[in-house]
Amino acid sequence: MRERDKKIKQVSIALPGTGLKEDDFSKGRILTTHWTADARYGWDAGIAIGRYLAGLKNGIILGVHCKKCGRTMVPPRIFCEWCFRNVDEWVELQDTGKVNTFSLCYVTWDVKRIKEPQIPAVIEIDGASPGMGIMHLLGDVKPEMVRIGMKVKAVWKPVSEREGAITDIRYFKPV
Repeated sequence: MRERDKKIKQVSIALPGTGLKEDDFSKGRILTTHWTADARYGWDAGIAIGRYLAGLKNGIILGVHCKKCGRTMVPPRIFCEWCFRNVDEWVELQDTGKVNTFSLCYVTWDVKRIKEPQIPAVIEIDGASPGMGIMHLLGDVKPEMVRIGMKVKAVWKPVSEREGAITDIRYFKPV
């Protein structure tokens, strides 16, 4: 055994404490406290994201255009992080784009295992500058068919179900 490995082994043996097992929790050997948190809070979307969300409620993807560097950004922001200039020129973008990157997720956001994967992807929105886009789910596509650069289109909720959230777009599907 190398000298470094001996030191690591000595350190790991010398650590105090006792490892917990699942059985310790189920049989009540561990003292735990459970309570219901009263976590009320207020949240303001701000100028840029507030207008962006209002656009989504109306079936429109909004971005902003920087007159100094020429970038069109989505999601919108109130200043350009390249030239530190206030951005106030709003542009209506298309609800189409291309897949920049994606993943296959076999666990939902609330940590439940699933057999058919969800496919989150970064979608570069048409009309925005290269690399500008939003993260959303892909749908109506088999995982093995997804490709970087694949053209996609937003699938919107019916108008009566929209609430001014990114989920007003159900998912993006291949075109």
